[in-house]
Amino acid sequence: MKSKVLTLGLILSGLFAQLQMPSFAYDAWKNDLRSLFISNKSIIYTLNIRNFAAQDKNDNDIIEPHLGDVSGTFLNAADRLQELTKLGINTIYLLPITKTGKLKALGTAGSLYALDSFDELSPDLDDKKNPMTVEQEATLFIKKAHRLGLRVIVDIPSCGSYDMSLAYPDLFLKQKGEALIPADWTDVRAFKVYDGREKLNPELVENYKKLVKLIQDIGADGIRADVAAIKPGEFWKEIIDYARMKDPEFLFIAEACTDWENPLKPHGTYATVDELLEAGFDGYYGRWNNFKEITKAKDFIERVEENIKISKKYDGKKTTMSAFATHDQQSPIVMGGLAMWDMITWLNLTLPHNPYFLDGFTTGDDYIYRFENKKADKSLTDDDYYFVHRGKFDIFNFSRQPNGKHINLKDKFVRALKFKYWARHILIDGEFIALNTASPNVFAYARKMGNESVVVVGNLNKQEEITTDVKIKNLRPTSYVSPVKMGAAPKILRSKMKVTLKPCEIQVYLLNKVNF
Repeated sequence: MKSKVLTLGLILSGLFAQLQMPSFAYDAWKNDLRSLFISNKSIIYTLNIRNFAAQDKNDNDIIEPHLGDVSGTFLNAADRLQELTKLGINTIYLLPITKTGKLKALGTAGSLYALDSFDELSPDLDDKKNPMTVEQEATLFIKKAHRLGLRVIVDIPSCGSYDMSLAYPDLFLKQKGEALIPADWTDVRAFKVYDGREKLNPELVENYKKLVKLIQDIGADGIRADVAAIKPGEFWKEIIDYARMKDPEFLFIAEACTDWENPLKPHGTYATVDELLEAGFDGYYGRWNNFKEITKAKDFIERVEENIKISKKYDGKKTTMSAFATHDQQSPIVMGGLAMWDMITWLNLTLPHNPYFLDGFTTGDDYIYRFENKKADKSLTDDDYYFVHRGKFDIFNFSRQPNGKHINLKDKFVRALKFKYWARHILIDGEFIALNTASPNVFAYARKMGNESVVVVGNLNKQEEITTDVKIKNLRPTSYVSPVKMGAAPKILRSKMKVTLKPCEIQVYLLNKVNF
């Protein structure tokens, strides 16, 4: 067994450099993101230009240029892109880069999702020492990403800022004469999708086309549509068709899920995942936003199989982006410590979807900021306080680079991604097979291609160690079972593998010539 494990490690070390995405001359760049994504081959890394390359020189977590700190811009972010290729990333997803509202705002910079312009990028992301426009700087950023083999997705907000609602009142839904606040999103206002005759609001449609044009003009390869379901399929069909006239490979991901509720109820429509996919979206979110609350294996497996069923319905042309730890969820370190980080890493890399990692994940950032809810010396909005959601990625202020204290996690992340690349024929093209276990809190599944399989076992109990059997019909004590990630060694018995898992532990094995 030891010699087999050593051989696997050497293979992984040697192959990773070869399997990273190649560099391209920009002039030769051809967008392939849509094909990459629907094949579950994207490795997505999400970043915020506002803080990705910011320099917090006095180490107080907030960026204060008047005190010598350096704000994040497209240009200094471009200087860090090669770091992502070294991790094994092939796709970057930018949180919104459009101009943000400053009235009735949250935080001292304003929420990234408080859209204040359809045809302007945020001046906050401009390098003021450079004579180029912020749009030209964004274009250079994306050109450099392409040269490194990185595709670029840009997030577009679903609602407008309060400032915009004052300037363009006809674009917004009204309640008692005031622009409507959706749910508890107090810093934004809901767009009016339909006119009074139940036809699409032509002004809103044209403005979203302006937004798409802006994103395509700077060279991006796709869009992630924030809270896409609060606009109907017919709206998105117009927008997607418009974008694909220019670029058939332009990707559209809907921030939508099969069990989310309407934040505009009873004021607006809410599209189903099917309606969004039929309108032209290529992907949506798996039901993982409440992952820390899932305690039963049957609930875990049901979510995976639901996504597979939807994909098959569309002949494999639709898929999901994982959503275990997005900017809307608490850090895995806050949710469950290093064990939760491990579990989310390996689920990202072994399930049939596109892995998603948030900036700061590779060093275990807890996203707990020293300035949290304190009064600010200076603010660019009408909010004088540093507003944050505790334990979540900051989208409201000019905050430090995401960077946790667990430096060793980066090596663990890279090793895990090496295995993903090495076993890509199994983990991308292989069949998903749910496996039964003797414990309701332990899930298990196999990814199988030909004679090779990857088996993943995880303990959803966050308090108790569990010893249980994983049922594998044709397993024998002499079967080839090589550990990829494990704690205590399993016992290989006839038709089952006995495993012991600590709270929230995940184990991964490579099996050969075992039929399920």
